[in-house]
Amino acid sequence: MLTYNELIELKNKLIKNEIGIEEAKNECWKDFKKGQRSWHTKDWKERRVKIIKEKCEICSSKDTLTLQHLSHPKKFSEYSRELTTEFTKNYIDNNYQINKAEFTEHVLKNHDYVPVPTCPNCKNKRPSKRVTKIPKFRCTTCKLEFEEPMYKSANELITIFFEDEYRYEVQDKCFITKDKWRNKQKLANIKYWFQREQLKKMESETIEKKAFLLYLDDNIKYLSFEDTITACKKCASNFDLNNMELCPKCKSHYKGIQYPTCIQCLPEEKRKEVQEYIDFCKKEWEKNKELGID
Repeated sequence: MLTYNELIELKNKLIKNEIGIEEAKNECWKDFKKGQRSWHTKDWKERRVKIIKEKCEICSSKDTLTLQHLSHPKKFSEYSRELTTEFTKNYIDNNYQINKAEFTEHVLKNHDYVPVPTCPNCKNKRPSKRVTKIPKFRCTTCKLEFEEPMYKSANELITIFFEDEYRYEVQDKCFITKDKWRNKQKLANIKYWFQREQLKKMESETIEKKAFLLYLDDNIKYLSFEDTITACKKCASNFDLNNMELCPKCKSHYKGIQYPTCIQCLPEEKRKEVQEYIDFCKKEWEKNKELGID
């Protein structure tokens, strides 16, 4: 696991193109071991001593003090996914038109097509199929009775889609991916992922490098202790596990970090209202647990 200064050095080498993105990733993670944490390292412990204060900055307790981070690094995969989405949007905005032949080949190669039956008269979708009566089908719109519905081919649907992707005929999820997931998709969804893959082929290295630099920035900030406070074990665990902090008004009870005060410090009427809601939720939870639907 790289130290704080080693991460800064690695980032600078990558920015100056003294090292490639794959080499940088390998250097960053080569010594990583499962379960290893930055606060176990000698570098962390030595720098922590210089930063930590003598008492909890939340409740003033001096028992079991720790450095509490107020923000945590994102995963590299999260940055990569977010940037790919952002780059894809820009790519689509500036490259709206796609090659019909390439798109058709992609659709037919990667999807099974399950056509939607339509009425031969009014073209209404999914006419009623009858079990005992003849003819077998009856249109619910124009009331026509017929033996066989009409079907559009995949190529016909793709042609309509290229003319107008908002047309009624192309809104069905009638293309099923050939992978193990067997996801049902409509042509608009397939087009998005087709363009996303095209973008990734062209900009994969740019995206990887930008995502990795953001990942390094996050970890450098985390290791710098920039966004930390000194907290006792109780305050730290409430913040990390329950997303709660000590109420600034009474300094006795803990509250959700999104609220200005704890329940006990609310005006009496509001406090009763909130308590009634909490009691109601508890009863509902207990009922659901008894029914086995918790």
